[in-house]
Amino acid sequence: MISEELAKNMLIAMKKIRIFEEEAVKLFAAHELPGWLHSYIGEEAVAAGVCLALNPGDYIASTHRGHGHCIAKGVSLRKMMAELYGKETGYCLGRGGSMHIADFSLGMLGANGIVGGGIPIATGAALGSQMDKDNKVTVCFFGDGASNQGAFHEALNLASAWKLPIVYVCENNLYAETTPQSEHQAVQNIADRAVAYGIAGEIADGMDILSVYEKAREATERARSGEGPTLLECKTYRYRGHWEGDPQPYRTKVEIEEWRKKDPIATFERFLLGHHLMTQAEIEGITKNINEEIEDAIEFGRISPLADPKTCLSNLFV
Repeated sequence: MISEELAKNMLIAMKKIRIFEEEAVKLFAAHELPGWLHSYIGEEAVAAGVCLALNPGDYIASTHRGHGHCIAKGVSLRKMMAELYGKETGYCLGRGGSMHIADFSLGMLGANGIVGGGIPIATGAALGSQMDKDNKVTVCFFGDGASNQGAFHEALNLASAWKLPIVYVCENNLYAETTPQSEHQAVQNIADRAVAYGIAGEIADGMDILSVYEKAREATERARSGEGPTLLECKTYRYRGHWEGDPQPYRTKVEIEEWRKKDPIATFERFLLGHHLMTQAEIEGITKNINEEIEDAIEFGRISPLADPKTCLSNLFV
């Protein structure tokens, strides 16, 4: 049985991700946010479960669908929302947008618009930790499509040979953008690929935060003790399209509704109530506080100044 404190932190992390994403989707539809938006709604248990298994100084590398990872790692909602608005007060001074949020002070090494682009970066971070003997673990998030990239196989080969302190977390939401997993891979379980590199391969129910947390905790302990990498596959599902505006001809509404029945937040709330870890009033109080925090972040993003065009080339290296 998990502690009341951990249970509360799990719920807060998932709800914060869900509410932030729901509001971001609304803002994008209202043309308040520029650029592109890739919603993490439905996958909250993966980011929350993995990041809660980490130590504060550990590293993570994210993806184009990275808001959940950022929030679970504890980034500032104000600075994150300002970045989505393209404002000077954002994490990248409004120059990066949704797919390039980073906070090195928190070990958040950045999201990445390139499929699989974070895999070699995370592997390098793990190598640095091994060389520095700083006892840190790196987690790399990526999707099922990225597990076909050459960088994935090269990184796992290197990490396994050198026993790097890293956990490769595949968020398998069954679609590589618009292509079903069954059409781009012969294997059913991506975790099975671990055997080719002589490392641990584990599967977690990505709709169950307790399953994700337990597998992630075991993997981080393995990495921290010098036993090398783990390939952790979390079987999950995104409720919305690959991008906001995606017409989704590649899947059915029936399929989406079937997965919604496994909703990670609703399932966990039932668990909390059934095991008397939290009351309905406490859950509602947490939800209210998160709503207020995100409303504050939205207002901060709205009123923040746009970047001065005269400074648009600052912070660039030539």
